[in-house]
Amino acid sequence: MRRAVCPGSFDPITNGHLDIISRASRLYDEVYVAVMINQAKKGLFEIEERIDLIRRVTAEYGNVRVEAFHGLLVDFCKQRDIPAIVKGLRAVSDFDYELQMAQMNNGLSGVETLFIPTNPTYSFLSSSLVKEVATWGGDVSHLVPAEVLQVLNERLRKD
Repeated sequence: MRRAVCPGSFDPITNGHLDIISRASRLYDEVYVAVMINQAKKGLFEIEERIDLIRRVTAEYGNVRVEAFHGLLVDFCKQRDIPAIVKGLRAVSDFDYELQMAQMNNGLSGVETLFIPTNPTYSFLSSSLVKEVATWGGDVSHLVPAEVLQVLNERLRKD
């Protein structure tokens, strides 16, 4: 069975993330979406909420599993016999950072990293940007799945 992981914080998941996960799901038999737990950072959504949203918007793929993780991504991979990490690249600046991470991960464990160029429609997109625009009342409906938009708008109205 060919397995890969798409890691990230997904706070919240965007159409750009979904594009990469969807493409990975066509290349691999099983794709894990690893939702990073960062104790030092307070997200807009709790880890459980992110996992639930990702499960809902990826359900149609049939071969995507969603789990939380903390620590080294290569340990997550070793525990699940995952030989590949799939990462989307938006720009050259992403490549500089991600190449260093890929080389470190490979050196630590032999896990390979596959870079997928982001669909140009989403080349500027990040969760941080979505949250910032939505906070100020901007329209992000074309940047996140409808289910995420609803929860995002509810959360921002509450806070």
